[in-house]
Amino acid sequence: MSVWLPGAPCSPRACLDPTRTGTRVGAFAAVPLAALRLVAVVALVAVGALLSPFGARIPAGAVGRWCRWIVRASGVRVRITGRAPADGGLLLVANHISWLDIPLLAAVRPARMLAKAEIRQWPVAGALAARGGVLFIERDRIRALPETVARLAEEMRGGAAVAAFPEGSTWCGRAQGHFRRAVFQAALDAGVSVQPVRIRYRFGGGAASTTPAFVGDDSLLASVWRVVSVRGLVAEVDVRPLLGPGVHPDRRALARAAQTGVTDSEEDVGHPGDQPRPVILASLR
Repeated sequence: MSVWLPGAPCSPRACLDPTRTGTRVGAFAAVPLAALRLVAVVALVAVGALLSPFGARIPAGAVGRWCRWIVRASGVRVRITGRAPADGGLLLVANHISWLDIPLLAAVRPARMLAKAEIRQWPVAGALAARGGVLFIERDRIRALPETVARLAEEMRGGAAVAAFPEGSTWCGRAQGHFRRAVFQAALDAGVSVQPVRIRYRFGGGAASTTPAFVGDDSLLASVWRVVSVRGLVAEVDVRPLLGPGVHPDRRALARAAQTGVTDSEEDVGHPGDQPRPVILASLR
């Protein structure tokens, strides 16, 4: 593993809170309901995979509704405040907590996701990701980074939106990482705006929840089942003020401004402990 790969101190054992609502501990959905939710999520993802070759022809509104349906099918209510530009080159960046972040960010505006190159080799999922327009980064080859930045800039110059999670690793939600600067260089080179998006998960009563967090050595199946099995989860997506081109002189300042837009100071406290498996600017693990 390369020494420059970012990681987070979050782990399932240290960070995942007991299943609860805002007022009760142990509020689980019945097993048949949880199983039905799981089937619905898988079915919606399968439909999206089948339609992925026609992505450019599908209206953005339809893509946004499909993304919301995935989250709703898992039993999570969605609250989105604010709006991103509907067209033109754009870099969307968000804090990274869960696999749910991917459809939530796409619901703000459909975009080409940035993911680690290893996903390309995954059976079935790798081919579907590539066919769906995912942009891959070779996280173990720092020399390949300038080429990746140039490709991202080219995409955005052509009017595409690119979505990334610059923390480089999933965090539990009560803690957050620092935004890595490379992806912001692509926005500067392309002369496009940056759209920060803050994602938070809460119970219906308002208490912050780490239940959806996909961290450390957690498996995707375990994480999905945990989400579909709990009641009262709410995903809050806050589209923050747009950072226009030319306002910030360099990628360091731009990354800092974007992170300020998504940081919740009350929850920006790290959890020491186990070292999780790192993820680089990834839309999937």
